[in-house]
Amino acid sequence: MTGAHDTDDLEALRAASDVLGIDALLSDGERAVRDRVRRFVDAEIRPHIADWFDRGWFPREIVPALGQLGVLGMSLNGYGCPGGTAVEYGLAALELEAGYSGLRTLVSVQGSLAMGSIHRWGSDEQKNDWLPQLASGEAIGSFALTEPGAGSDPSSMKTYAQRDGDDWILTGEKRWIGLASIAQIAVVWAQTHEGVRGFLVPTDSRGFEAVVLGPKGSMRASVQCDVRFDGVRLPASAMLPDARGLRGPFSALNDARYGIVWGALGAGRDSYEDALRHALAREQFGTPIAGFQLTQQKLVDMTLELQKGALLALHLGRLKDAGSLRPEQISLGKLNNVREAIEIARTARTILGGDGVLLAHSPIRHAANLESVRTYEGTDEVHTLILGQHLTGLSAFR
Repeated sequence: MTGAHDTDDLEALRAASDVLGIDALLSDGERAVRDRVRRFVDAEIRPHIADWFDRGWFPREIVPALGQLGVLGMSLNGYGCPGGTAVEYGLAALELEAGYSGLRTLVSVQGSLAMGSIHRWGSDEQKNDWLPQLASGEAIGSFALTEPGAGSDPSSMKTYAQRDGDDWILTGEKRWIGLASIAQIAVVWAQTHEGVRGFLVPTDSRGFEAVVLGPKGSMRASVQCDVRFDGVRLPASAMLPDARGLRGPFSALNDARYGIVWGALGAGRDSYEDALRHALAREQFGTPIAGFQLTQQKLVDMTLELQKGALLALHLGRLKDAGSLRPEQISLGKLNNVREAIEIARTARTILGGDGVLLAHSPIRHAANLESVRTYEGTDEVHTLILGQHLTGLSAFR
């Protein structure tokens, strides 16, 4: 362990920071997945992300590379999907978000939201048509639920699909829809005469319009859009046949929230590691600032939360693989790990001093991005009330 304090060797620092020995709780296969994704992030993301973030640039060519990496629809089986476990997907999400929150978000939108909805609720024809293309990254998918007036309350959505003979006519608008302007297919949720239903909408359909949102102070190297449907005509085969009511989108959202539980740890860990390496190298008053009591307190506090968050994520992953993970457990994980990751990024920035505002250092980017992560797939307030309802049996939503 002493070597971790004598060298800037990242693996030695990580070993010292794994105070509880959580790495030993992983199987060889799980560590292999983690290490493979980590190598990809180190080679393809870290050298470029500061520039991409600064320019607000999204590298579209990264999508097929992620398909080759095997992280698109990672925990889905069949139809060309990777078929990994929930824990393997979680570890991949952690490493992806250590590089950039928007990268993990891309994988979540494509895999958990769009592909997950098709895999769970689609017809065999829809699955065969779209899942292989989406798993390989040949095609890009989007998921359209949130509206300008219906964020935390999707039951109040106004987008409507009206029957017209055998067809459907889709009218309305959605907001904060990831990848919509570059996607080939969008999973769109709309009110109908029989309740909320899901539709597969080709983005080249007449009447479909996606407008990129910006400028943004968060998630700059990623794509979110306003989407409008002006009388988009869809065949009957566009409907997801087995999705009825809000259970359809909520099932996908729970999978995405699960990924965030792990992903936020990646942003927190990367912020901590950046601060730790700086503290060991930076000297003031004739000694490394890592030797100062206040700096050590910050490093210890960050490590405490990272270790607790990792145990929480791993426990939820084991529950998910066993088929027993419950929504309120996901809410607990998302609420805790994102909240703590933001605090870790902010604390790490203070250790970096003035250099901490430079994009060459990751904490300032992670802190900004995590504000988006904290908001989407359920705000702190929504997850607090989900847990409150579980504890009391009383709903505070209405």
